Amino acid sequence: MAMSHVKTFRSVIKTKEVVGILSQRTFSAGAGKAKKDKKGGSQTDAPKASTLAKEVKATTVVGGNILKDGTDPKILPDSEYPDWLWGLLDKRPALSELSRKKIETLPYEDLKRFVKLDNRRSIKENNSLKAKN
Repeated sequence: MAMSHVKTFRSVIKTKEVVGILSQRTFSAGAGKAKKDKKGGSQTDAPKASTLAKEVKATTVVGGNILKDGTDPKILPDSEYPDWLWGLLDKRPALSELSRKKIETLPYEDLKRFVKLDNRRSIKENNSLKAKN
C-alpha cells in the first residue's frame, strides 16, 4: 500500500515537472526579430527538454527547493514519512452520501466533514439568494 502512494506522489511530481517545463517562458538569443521562412511564417526552435539525469529525478524532488541557497530535497524511504501522509489521497464521502446516513451512527471525522460541507452549502445558498435580490 505504501509503495502505491509513493508511485502516486512520484507521478504527481513528474506531472508538475512536465507542466513546469511546458509553461516556462523562453527568450530568443536573437536581436528580437524572428527569422521568417519563405512562406511568411516564422522559424522557432523547439523548447529543449530537461537535461537532468534520471538518477537525479528518481532521488530528489526537482523544484522543491524554496530557499535561495538551498538544494532540492531528497526523496526518503516510506518509513521516514508520517503515517497521516498516506491518508491524504483517500476518497472522502460527499455531502449527499453523508446526509443519507444516520447522524448518530457517523464516526467523529465523518460528522465533522458533514457539518463543514453542510455549512458550506448553506452559505452558498444564502449568497445566491442575496445576489438575486
